Amino acid sequence: MIEVEKLSRSYGNRKALDSISFQVPAGSVTGFLGPNGAGKTTTLRVLTSWLLPDPGTEKLWVSGVDLLRQPQLACRKVGALLEQLPLPGELRVCEFLQSRAVLKGVSGNRISSEVERVLGEVDATESSRRGIGTLSQGYRQRIGLADALLGDPPVLLLDEPTRGLDPRQVALFRELIDRLRHQHTIILSSHVLGEVEQICDRVCMISEGQICLDEDREAWTRRLESSGTTRVEVVDGSKEVAAGLASLEGVCEVLTDGAGWILHADRDLRSAIGELARQRKWALSDLRTDRATLESLFLQLTGPGETS
Repeated sequence: MIEVEKLSRSYGNRKALDSISFQVPAGSVTGFLGPNGAGKTTTLRVLTSWLLPDPGTEKLWVSGVDLLRQPQLACRKVGALLEQLPLPGELRVCEFLQSRAVLKGVSGNRISSEVERVLGEVDATESSRRGIGTLSQGYRQRIGLADALLGDPPVLLLDEPTRGLDPRQVALFRELIDRLRHQHTIILSSHVLGEVEQICDRVCMISEGQICLDEDREAWTRRLESSGTTRVEVVDGSKEVAAGLASLEGVCEVLTDGAGWILHADRDLRSAIGELARQRKWALSDLRTDRATLESLFLQLTGPGETS
């Protein structure tokens, strides 16, 4: 449904996107993750035709349309709820959505029914006659999502859709997205990794303008199950223990932690550590593994990140 090959975008001498490639299958919900300044919002703005990519970008297809050659047609295939969406507080909800429907090419005799449809989709029908300036943040996000749904685009791009919402509003918004997944292909950009883990079928991570992970749920779950941290304590341990642990296949890092060691690895090490202890006649006083989380994987792959 979305195909991106060697997409680059620069701001002056700074390369925000450096020849990135990824795909989003039709009907999936893909979590688009990265630190502030990594290139997430720039990518979404290119996919909405708000920004032009750099020359040399090879492929940008959205719902079967070449965005590089037919940007106006491609942007009709995309509904976007971007971060900090400006909504005109002086307009009523229905007035705002009607004007947006005109801009999106909805035919005149369908505008009223289309506005009614999208408000129903986001459970906000009762707000139709209310002034946007009187709405809570949660309802403003619903109206932003209703705007994205106008014209029934096959692709939805949602940039931090739950930012600023209270826990109840977040739960309601997740329910809305879960309902929409059956009719739309969705890219969800979020810093709330638990939210991504609950909702998304795929995860795509970006760091410093480059893709560092692009996997479906099965692959990333398998990665989390096979990696994590392992704590080891050995009676009368010495520097030889640390060296021995570091020599095990799959170990990325060995850190001293009080009387023991913490191992970062890409697999379950318990059997290998037990065999090493038997060979070297170590007396293990502690051996336990903490499963990796999407958060720990994010930190491992993206580093400390940047500030925006």
